Parts: sequence; structure tokens; C-alpha cells
Amino acid sequence: MSETPPVLAQGLQLDERQRAMLAEMGVRLWWPEPEAPAAPAPVPAPAPTIAPPTPRPSAAAPAAIPTAPVVRPTPAPVAPKPTVPLVPSSLSHLDWPALQDSMRACTACPLSQGRCNVVPGVGDHQRPDWLVVGEAPGEQEDRQGEPFVGAAGQLLDKMLFAMGLARGERVYITNVIKCRPPHNRNPEPAEVAQCSPFLQRQIELLQPRIVLAVGRFAAQSVLALAGVDEATRSQPLGKLRGQVFRLPTAQGPVPVVVSYHPAYLLRSPAEKGKAWADLCLAMAQLKPST
Repeated sequence: MSETPPVLAQGLQLDERQRAMLAEMGVRLWWPEPEAPAAPAPVPAPAPTIAPPTPRPSAAAPAAIPTAPVVRPTPAPVAPKPTVPLVPSSLSHLDWPALQDSMRACTACPLSQGRCNVVPGVGDHQRPDWLVVGEAPGEQEDRQGEPFVGAAGQLLDKMLFAMGLARGERVYITNVIKCRPPHNRNPEPAEVAQCSPFLQRQIELLQPRIVLAVGRFAAQSVLALAGVDEATRSQPLGKLRGQVFRLPTAQGPVPVVVSYHPAYLLRSPAEKGKAWADLCLAMAQLKPST
């Protein structure tokens, strides 16, 4: 018996080349089945009303002894929920070229001592629809000064193509960390703290319509800028995906979707279907509401 052909995702227009690209990724198009509406809970029968017993006449109660009034403590005022801090004043005045120069000249952490190149980002910086945020440059990125090159970058390009996008067109690609950590180790909290203001200023200048954070450190950093509490953003990436977060900006909240890093998908091809579902969720945020 022949295998059932893949089902085209509802509302997603893909040409033959894009379908072939998804097939190369090993992803079958699908939309999750809508959940059946839950049956209404049965209304419990009202409990029978029991008349209270008739009180018997008793002797007169003794007079109550006056007591001192109870003084209740005044509750402490509730502090307002903290807002996301603005970009530090040292960066808030920088335009795009000046921000690029500031990143290339940065020596705020030891990563600057071992880098070949600062990797600010690449792509359309004139108000792109998409901002893709990764974690940190690798060896090839450090040599070329461009994020997402090599095998992981090729897979990201295929993912973008499957969505009708291309590197440099309506998309800007960057990393949380702008310099390569030695031996491609995970970024340290102090390094993330030094680079996060650069990312935040990039977001303010780019004004993207949606942010796609790929990888655990990218997700945690972007969600921290969005004001998500630490307990939530510290969850495993598998629990953070499948949701839409909101990043407050001067132009209004920007949707944020997190997914797996392309390098992880190369090591775990079985997760590509989940990554495609995340991309579909992100694309749905850009559709005009009906």
C-alpha cells in the first residue's frame, strides 16, 4: 500500500521548490487537529434545604463584657510590576551605523581578547518582518564575521526558504553574544549581560514584526528582555516552545516564538517536525486578523 501523501498546511501557500525544501528537511506538512470542545460539566442537583431547628426558650444571657476594639494592621502597598528597563543611555542615542561601530569596538568582557571578528548580524535592517536571534558565533562565524554560516546556516536558509523568505530579504539574523566563546562553550551569564543591551538596541532600531529565538540561551535572553519571570524562562526549551510571548517596544508588543537551534536539529533530525510547527505558529502571528 502506498504511503499517504503529505497534507498541505492550512492557509500556507507553498510552491514546488518550497515543498521540495521541506522534504529535504525531512518535514511533512501538517496542522495539529483542533481539539474537540470540552463537554459541559454536569450541573449538580441543588442540595435539599433543611429548616433550622426552632430554638428553645432559655434564661436571659448575661450581659456581654465590653472588649477593646481590634486594631487591624494596614496592609503594605503593593509595588507596581517592574517594567522592562530601557536601553542604557550609552546606547540609546546610537543610530544603526554607530551601533555597529560600538559593537565592533567593544571590550567589555574577556571574549573580545580571543575573537577574530565581532559578529553584529546580517540581513535587512530597514524594518524587517522577521528578526532571528541565535546564541553565539561559532568558529566559522568568527572567521567570516557573519552569523549562521556552515551546515547550521544552510539549514536555517532552507527553513527561511520554506516560509517564502530569504537571508537578507525581510529578515535580519543576529546572535545574543557578538563574539565567539572559546571552544564554542555555552555563554556565561556575565557575557550575556554585557551583550544584551546591544541586542535590545538592535530590536529598537529594527522594529521587527516578529522575533524568532532559536536555542535555549537565545530564548532565555529574549524572554528576559520581554519581562518574563526567571522561573518561566528557565524552563527547558521543549516547554517554552509552542507559545507566543510578547516583547514590549515603543511601537507596541512584538510576538516572540522560540524554537530549536538549527545546529540541534542537525544532531536530532526527529525534532524537525516540531521546528516546522514553531515556524507555522510564528507565521500565523503575521496574518491579518479576520
